[in-house]
Amino acid sequence: MTRQEWIEWASRGAVLLDGATGSNLRESGMPVGVSPELWVLEHPEALLALQRGYVEAGSQILCAATFSANRLGLANFGLAEKVGELNAALVALSKEAAGGKALVAGDLSTVGRPLEPAGDLPYSVAYDIYREQMEALAAAGVDLLAVETLMGVDEAVAALDAAADLGLPVWCSFSVEADGGVPFGGNAREAAAAAAEMGAAAVGVNCSVGPDQLEAVVRTMRTAVQVPIVAKPNAGLPVINSRGEAVYSMGPADFARHMGVLAAAGAGLVGGCCGTAPAYIRALAAALGR
Repeated sequence: MTRQEWIEWASRGAVLLDGATGSNLRESGMPVGVSPELWVLEHPEALLALQRGYVEAGSQILCAATFSANRLGLANFGLAEKVGELNAALVALSKEAAGGKALVAGDLSTVGRPLEPAGDLPYSVAYDIYREQMEALAAAGVDLLAVETLMGVDEAVAALDAAADLGLPVWCSFSVEADGGVPFGGNAREAAAAAAEMGAAAVGVNCSVGPDQLEAVVRTMRTAVQVPIVAKPNAGLPVINSRGEAVYSMGPADFARHMGVLAAAGAGLVGGCCGTAPAYIRALAAALGR
């Protein structure tokens, strides 16, 4: 699917994304402090059940469990040389879960550090991190690339440069505050406009806050760009329980109601991030009349 074909497809009506991966895997027994990628491959039934649940709930796009499967993230577990191998295996697992009923996005994340000159990470290093993982995802046969939880515009530029000749649509979504601020500087409108200008096939927001705090942000992004807008927020703000675990405050019905407001504000690709599960996507599908 080319960028233009993607934009036309995604602009026909609200596209249902999936929900959280990590918070659900922890509920399935994944301990803190392990490589999520390796744990998933050692316990494939957990991801298969989760992602099949999303497809049954109405998700049209699944994000492969490759969020931190880049050289930088994998180095924390001594797996830096297994970028290609792990991404290929994780994409194959999501394709199995999709069963031909949903597209599979290769999921990428923030590099976690500001780029020079604002920070200490050279642009060339960020580019290489993204390029290596994107080549692996493209070779594995993903339908598109989802670069999520971006903290700054410079990261989006590096990711979009890295993807430029791979022939895959790329969405870029930023982690923003309720006031639209982006952690590494700038604001949601500027970030959306810059990413779209660089060739992003969709731009938007994910993680950070709940859908009840993002209407103004989505409206601002909608006025800044012509490409589809992504809204994939958390299930409200988390509360840390006595075991040190994040518990999200918003149930499926409230989440779906607030997401309906974001869809009306201009979000065309809607789903959930931390704290959401198939029940949330099912409620969202019902709220959108699916």
